[in-house]
Amino acid sequence: MKNLPNYDSPAAINVFMNEQGLAAQKKFGQNFLVKRYAREKLIDALALPQEAEVWEIGPGLGAMTAELLGRGARVKAFEIDHGFCSCLTELFSQSKNFSLVKGNVLETWKGEGRAEFLLGNLPYNIAARIIGDFITNGVFFKRMALTVQREVARRMAAKPASPDYSSFSVLCSSVYNIKSIAVLKRNCFYPVPNVDSEGLCLELKNLSCREMYSPAFYRVVRALFASRRKTIKNNLLALVKAQRGDLRAETLCAAALQTTGIHPNERAENLSCEDFLRLTNAIRDFVD
Repeated sequence: MKNLPNYDSPAAINVFMNEQGLAAQKKFGQNFLVKRYAREKLIDALALPQEAEVWEIGPGLGAMTAELLGRGARVKAFEIDHGFCSCLTELFSQSKNFSLVKGNVLETWKGEGRAEFLLGNLPYNIAARIIGDFITNGVFFKRMALTVQREVARRMAAKPASPDYSSFSVLCSSVYNIKSIAVLKRNCFYPVPNVDSEGLCLELKNLSCREMYSPAFYRVVRALFASRRKTIKNNLLALVKAQRGDLRAETLCAAALQTTGIHPNERAENLSCEDFLRLTNAIRDFVD
């Protein structure tokens, strides 16, 4: 690693980018985490063993990349910005533990094998999509340390019957235990964003727990949250009809609700992961 900028100084970062002909682009959600203690807390949360394989999403100018490499990790960085890719190559290409994947991570990750750990200062506009993409495709990390918009963090950690509870909450909690690392005020970043962020650690649940959740489960969850004002009965009926066009759909749905003990007039926002799982198992033959 050579000629690293002062990652703790917005002024130094600005000078470095000007020298390199670079600029942070709002469309890519580029906001650099300029508080060293926050970067260290995120990486500490991963509890990395030596030689750990880590995927890093949105490395930017390499502040956390440098810290990871300094701790002996093997880093595969995913970066969409061509200018930043050139900068990262210049800064870290001499490290045998660094590799770079250029392009949109949503399009590139599937061809890159797997890693046990994920670190990401995720772009606000696609954070939920990135996380959801991994989970629904059955790609699980032992631990993830992420920075996301506080609104997204609340949705990820929300419990049933709370205002922020959604299909995304169920998606995340089905396979991960989620805990807050730190609230990151907007002045922790440069350029300063319009919202606060939060660092989260997602710890993978045990294998037997993960095996219970299938593509059918996530399909049912999305369908039952599709119209939040509608009852479970009506959303479930729409799902079964869309999947099978079965004239007996109403009878099948009524039987499934009776078997699971879920009231037909209940709403998705009040159901737990376990409720969704029981309901999925009751209608699996009709939604697989």
